Amino acid sequence: MIRVIAAISAALIWTALSVLPASAADKVVLMLNWYVYGEHAPFYFGKAKGIYAAEGIDLEIQEGRGSAATTQAVAAKTANFGYVDVPTMMRAAVKGAPIVATGVLLQTSPMSAMGFVEKNIKKPEDIKGKTVAITPADSMTQIWPLFLKKTGLKESDFQTVAGDGQTKLNAVINGQADLLLGYVMDQSMKIKDATGKDVNAIKFADYGINMVCSGIVANTEFVKANADLVKRFMSATTKAVEAAEKDPKGAARSILDANPKGGKIETLTQGFELTIPLYRTAETKNKRPFQVTDQNMTDTVNLMVEYGGLDAKAKDNPKAFYTNDYLPQGGS
Repeated sequence: MIRVIAAISAALIWTALSVLPASAADKVVLMLNWYVYGEHAPFYFGKAKGIYAAEGIDLEIQEGRGSAATTQAVAAKTANFGYVDVPTMMRAAVKGAPIVATGVLLQTSPMSAMGFVEKNIKKPEDIKGKTVAITPADSMTQIWPLFLKKTGLKESDFQTVAGDGQTKLNAVINGQADLLLGYVMDQSMKIKDATGKDVNAIKFADYGINMVCSGIVANTEFVKANADLVKRFMSATTKAVEAAEKDPKGAARSILDANPKGGKIETLTQGFELTIPLYRTAETKNKRPFQVTDQNMTDTVNLMVEYGGLDAKAKDNPKAFYTNDYLPQGGS
């Protein structure tokens, strides 16, 4: 009788377990730095390909309204993760915002001076006598004096016109300026979308100015309380970036599949292809995405303190702004 009862009990337990639902995936909100463009392709590709789902993550991607706003949202735990300009995050963190980079994706600066190919502006010397459109106090304008110093240019060598981001684009599109300061994979594609014309970019990094740019950030308390989730998210995002690198057009297409008004396939693809070389430096060329070096981060902090308005106390501990502890290891 005891054996029969035990057998019946085991059968009942097995039946109960078999009808329990599978554990629900963790709902995760990733807020981007801006409206969607080619740089964001890996996140959409990773979601479309089930890479996040395989790590037990139900990913929601939200467009942002600037790195500063996304940084604030993540610090306030309105979003679990943010994809932002890391130097912008540093400005908030040094003032006490509870936020840290859990992976730095763009390790080479996309900052550039760019104009239509027909203008034949290919090197710093070609900027002389031209008109440059800038946005006062933005990250590129802050670093611009260093670019001038590195290339031997003087402010008297050219004219400037100033305005917000859209005004700057319009100035080049309408011929009021010959070139603008922007990101090689962003503003150049906006100009091409609007005009159909190709753009030349003079990249700051080619003249010895290198600092990190975009990365994943999270609230420091959230990271400590959800270490396993952070590791799974960074593992999935690393795999998503690697998969997107192998299929740029497919990655770009995933943006339009999720957001049909997200742009044009040609410039989304080209913009993402311009992003890929920014993922690594000479020191990280054999590493998987996000594995930034201490020296790259230290150099960025030093540049930001000298030119970017970052509080000098940031130099006391550059490692306070980032961690590689939640990244999957191994070479690319």
